[in-house]
Formats: sequence, structure tokens, C-alpha cells
Amino acid sequence: MKNTLKLIRRFLFILILSVFLLLILNFILFCMVSYSQLESGSPWADADAVSAALTPKKDGSYQLSQDGKNVLEDSGAWAILLDNGSGTVKWSSDNLPEGIPKRYSLAELSWAIRGYIEDYPTTTSEYGDDLLILGNPKTSLWKSMWNTFDYNMIAHLPQTLLLFLFFNLAIIFIIYMTSVSGVLRSVKPIIQGIEALPKGTDVYVKEKGVFSSLAASLNRTSEKLRNQEYRLKKKENARVNWISGVSHDIRTPLSMVMGYASQLEESKSLSEEERKKAGVIRLQSIRMKNLINDLNLFSKLEYNAQPLHQRMLNAVSLLRMVVVDFLNMDPDSRYPMEWNTSESLATCMIQADENLLKRAISNLIVNAQVHNPNGCTITANVRENQGMCCITISDNGVGVTEEQLVSLRDTPHYMVCDGSTEEQRHGLGLLIVKQIAEAHGGGLKLCHSPEGGFLACIYIPKNGGWPKK
Repeated sequence: MKNTLKLIRRFLFILILSVFLLLILNFILFCMVSYSQLESGSPWADADAVSAALTPKKDGSYQLSQDGKNVLEDSGAWAILLDNGSGTVKWSSDNLPEGIPKRYSLAELSWAIRGYIEDYPTTTSEYGDDLLILGNPKTSLWKSMWNTFDYNMIAHLPQTLLLFLFFNLAIIFIIYMTSVSGVLRSVKPIIQGIEALPKGTDVYVKEKGVFSSLAASLNRTSEKLRNQEYRLKKKENARVNWISGVSHDIRTPLSMVMGYASQLEESKSLSEEERKKAGVIRLQSIRMKNLINDLNLFSKLEYNAQPLHQRMLNAVSLLRMVVVDFLNMDPDSRYPMEWNTSESLATCMIQADENLLKRAISNLIVNAQVHNPNGCTITANVRENQGMCCITISDNGVGVTEEQLVSLRDTPHYMVCDGSTEEQRHGLGLLIVKQIAEAHGGGLKLCHSPEGGFLACIYIPKNGGWPKK
């Protein structure tokens, strides 16, 4: 929100600054144009030049030098010389237009000096006691004939200009603040609505003002998102309920299959081969039951339907209990367990759900057993690392190739992949372990074990904290 408002202010500031720069550039351009026009010569200087180039002759007439003629030719002007006493024309240039008077009264003379003669703007120069008048082309000059100004106004002109400047700056500032506040009032609800969309809150912006169409689009987007969220939650609930219902409905017939298979496996009336087949049925039924439980647990974890009953646990004691349970279930010692936790680490306290964490550790041990049917040594240890409690299960079995390890890390599982890609990962064991770890604010790390087998590490923040950045 702050960044957006800052951006709007910046654009408005750039607009105001552009107006100032434009005014300054126009003023500079005006000065340049005015200067270029002044370079072409001043009509008053032309009058002085013609006066200096006019010389009297012995017979009482006057002669204009070539320089004076060039001045008149370049400016397109004509000239007359008036007698001081009588006001008559004593001399005139060769290009004197028709209709120019040859004699002037005092009133006519004052008009001619101040302004125009027959619409020709005039400039003057003294010639001894006489007066030289230069008539410029009609459209060459504009003359102010009543140029009378108050002396105090001229004397205080700098202060007046500054006053006008500050007044204009104040007007511009008021316009700027009014524009900013108006834009902010219109944009602020829309920005707040956009920021609220990711939070899942209901958004409605009044559809008025300049941005009414944008507000309407935002309202339609919010409504569409609400409808999509409702349909998605409905779909998720239906999926969770369906999986839970199927799991519940399958338990009874599956328990019956397991019970009858167990009876057949122990029956003395059957041959050894038939009892072995009954044992296979029982084991596969157990596997089916575990898969159904895994599917049900995954569904609840995926959609946050599995409540976490967290309390402070000692990860060392918890892992030791799980290891002892598996040792007791392996009378043939096909999967011997090694305890590799440092003796100095007696406690590693974490905030966790005991049953879920036991399930995650058990899945890792079962995973090692399933992928090593000929047996292997399984190592368990707990260690601390940068505020994390790391529970590691590794083995010295067949392990995985580098390609298989990359697939385990990066290939999406078919239960969470929303695409139709052919390469999808199967097996819920490691996926559930990862979900349980992430539900506790941690994660799962998979790599090769030092003994050449497979290693899986669950890391969870110590004392209920979060991982260090």
C-alpha cells in the first residue's frame, strides 16, 4: 500500500516538475528569439546612423552617404529632415512614399515623434537643431503611444514579480495537494482490496469515481475467487470424507480376510505350502491395511484435517522407544539396529505430536526394510544442528542411484501432482514423513548414507521454535 501511494505521489511530482521545466524552457526560448530579433538592429540606432550619414552641401541641400542609403535599404525605411523653426521638410530620402506631409504643426510633430506618420511607425534622431524622422515599414514595429506608468509600480517591480511568483507557486501547491488527495481517496480502497485478495477476506469496493470500472473489475474478481474457494473446499471435503468412508468400510472385510488367513496359516490340516500361501495372504492384507491408513492420514495432512496434539517431547527418548519396538519385532535379526546418538546428548526437546512423529520414524525404518529384503543394518541417531533437532535413519543396504535420489527429491507424487505428466512418483511412506515434518515447521532431507545405503533425516525446530534463516 505504501509503495503504491509513493508511486502515485512520484508521478504527480514528476508532472508538476515537468510543468516548471516547460515554463523555464519556454522562457529561455523566448529570450533567445527576442535576442535574435534584437541582433537584426534597432530602429533608433538606424535613425542615428542615417543622421550621421547625412551631410549638408554648399547650395543648402543635403547628401546621404552610401552607408546611410544601405541602412535605409536594409531596414526598408524612409527618412525626412524637419526644420526646427518652421516644421517643414528640408530633406527627404529618395524612397519617400506618396502622401507623406511636407509640413508639420506642433501637434502633428508631437504625434509623429511619439507614434506614427500615415501608419508608418517612426523613430527619431537629432540633427543639430533640426529633427530627423525615420519611417519604418508599417508591419515592422508596434509602438505604445500611452506608455505612462506609476513610479512606485516600477520601483517595486521586483517585489511584485516575487509576489506573483509565490502566489502561483501556492496555487500550484494547492492544486497538487488537491489532486494527490483526490487520487489517493479514489485509489486507496482499490489498493486495500487488491492487498486483501491473497488473504482470502471478502472484498467489496464502492463503484464510484474515476476508478469505478476498476473497482467493478476488482469486485467481480473477488466474487469469482470466493466462488472458486468455496467449490475447492467443497471438493476437498468431499475427497477427505470419501477416503475416510472407504477406509472405514474396507476395515471390516479386510479384518475378516486377515483373521481367516491367520487361521488357515495355523491350521494343521493344511499342507506346508498351503499354510505359506495363507501367510502371504495375511501379510498382503496387513500391507493393504497399512496403505489404507497411509492414504487416510495423507488426505488429512494434505487438507489440514489432522489435528496436531503437540507437547514438549525428548526426541532422543522417542527415537529410542521406536528402535526398541522394531528390535522386538525382528526376532530373526534380519534388520539389526544400531544406536549412533552421542552419549553427551541426553535430551533434545521439541514441540511435537508424539503419535505422528512415531509414525514418521516408523515409516523410515519400514522403508529401509522393504527396499532391503535380504536384510541390512539400520542406524538411528539424533543430533542438534543450528537450532534444529535432526532425527536420522540410515542403512547399509542396496541404496539408490543418483537418478533415483533426484527423482525422490524433485519428481512430484501422483497424490499431489495436478498435471497429467507421465513421470510421477508413487509410494506414500516418504510423502507422509515429509508432510509430518512440515506440519511441525521442519522438513525431510534425503541422501546417500556413509555406508553406501540410503539416509533420511527429519529436522524439526528445537523447543517449538522455527528454523534459522
